[in-house]
Amino acid sequence: MTAFLLAGTLLGLSAGIAPGPLLTLVAGETLRHGVRAGVRVALAPLLTDPPIILAAILLVRLLADQRLALASIHFAGGIYLAWLGFEGLRFRGAEPLPSNPADSLRRGVIANCLNPNPYLFWLTVGTPTVLEAWSRGWSAAVAFVAAFYALLVGSKVLLALALGRARPILREWRYIGLMRGLGAVLLAYALLFLRDGWRLLDASPVS
Repeated sequence: MTAFLLAGTLLGLSAGIAPGPLLTLVAGETLRHGVRAGVRVALAPLLTDPPIILAAILLVRLLADQRLALASIHFAGGIYLAWLGFEGLRFRGAEPLPSNPADSLRRGVIANCLNPNPYLFWLTVGTPTVLEAWSRGWSAAVAFVAAFYALLVGSKVLLALALGRARPILREWRYIGLMRGLGAVLLAYALLFLRDGWRLLDASPVS
């Protein structure tokens, strides 16, 4: 069980701190609305990933036929991230109304649902590891999944807490510039998702 606990810890930390759309969204929501908003985005994988894990276990033997589905996920994710990116680029520092934390959670859930990374991870790495761990005993499988999400979510929560401390001392022009920079990063991820979706679609066999 120790080996699977360590694997979950390392993989979760790697996924948690790796640059990506969800990490960028955690930063953006924290700077825009405060720590609670960033933490809610960080918790989004706990809501979105269980169905992904179950689907991955059912589909792990059918990877060769998933190119069109994965391409669709890439395209949808690219469009949504482009919308968030343009919203960030248009940010002018005006936040006249208090934010609704539920909106941040909704943004995180949508972004993670349309992010192909969880699907790819659980189809290619997570599910085989869980199945192997399960063959050694259910506790090993639970240890792997628990460690993975503790580090995946925990690292993003720590980022939100750190940015929350810096938020009050940001000057207005720096605040606006940072928000627009995050919007540009989201646009870059959108372009990467659209490119990868096109590659997957182009590689799909023609019937």
